[in-house]
Amino acid sequence: MLIGDVARRSGVSARMLRHYESLGLVRPTGRTSTGYREYSSADIQRIFHIESLRSLGLSLREVGRALDDPGFRPSELVADLIRQTGERIARETELLRQLRRIDAAEPAGWEDVLQTVSLLQALASESAGKRQRAALSSVEEVPVPVEALVDAVLNETEPNVAGALRWALAQTGDGALALLAQGLGSAEAAVRKRAVQAIAEIPSAAATALLQDALTSSDLVVRRCAALVLGARGVADSIPTLIDMIADQVNDVDAADALGTLASEPALAETIAAKLIDRLSGGGAMHSVRQRLAQALADIPGTTASRALAELSDDEDRTVALTATYILKLRDSR
Repeated sequence: MLIGDVARRSGVSARMLRHYESLGLVRPTGRTSTGYREYSSADIQRIFHIESLRSLGLSLREVGRALDDPGFRPSELVADLIRQTGERIARETELLRQLRRIDAAEPAGWEDVLQTVSLLQALASESAGKRQRAALSSVEEVPVPVEALVDAVLNETEPNVAGALRWALAQTGDGALALLAQGLGSAEAAVRKRAVQAIAEIPSAAATALLQDALTSSDLVVRRCAALVLGARGVADSIPTLIDMIADQVNDVDAADALGTLASEPALAETIAAKLIDRLSGGGAMHSVRQRLAQALADIPGTTASRALAELSDDEDRTVALTATYILKLRDSR
């Protein structure tokens, strides 16, 4: 078969076939009487083999080794190709993400594009100061796409920078909630914690609803963080978790403050008092736990709390009794 026919059948141009020949990859086995290259069936099969290996990303030099070196073992080369391809895909994926973020910023001109690129690079800087400045400037100067801010929030480990990022994200409103909700489902506990902390700083009904969902999370840290915020927002669903926090001495002062806020509603005050009493009367509680629960009654108005404190003033646990007596005196002085 002549070179033109081979080119049409194989899809490899005549010029490339001549290049293969110059490299010694494939040589036509014969010549016609007029000197034209003539390819045999074996030559054509080798051309297809060359193209197959090239499609995997092998260089022509590597193709030659694979076809001609009897001792060639493909496993190492294939493993290297897998690594290179993975790295290339990661680079291309990151580039695509950056382009989408720039597009989301709706730049009016190249100056806007360059400013957005500069800000995105600053958010990814190794310098905490640069990341913090980028977070603050994203509100007043160059808007940053919400997705970029959410990524930064969920991955930031430096407390001051994290606070600036959460503040900047809160200024975007509810647009970040869907992405933060995904963060709540992360396999990494640290990411889940950052997600709920960021949601907590968004003062909207949608954010409150998402925090209520977080109360059922399997992550105890997420539940506790959500409960503190929901308590301050007057959501009664947070009461059981807040009482658990007091008993477990985890942010117990903040939890008690949140219960006090909830107790400003008379009906909730009676509910909170009843639940605290249930925990106090439960068997097996350490005296320090009972003392903290008794102290929590101090900010709960109403007759149920007062009656419970009166009973606790005669408690067999002297520390609890003294605590209840002191609280009753304060309530009477008011």
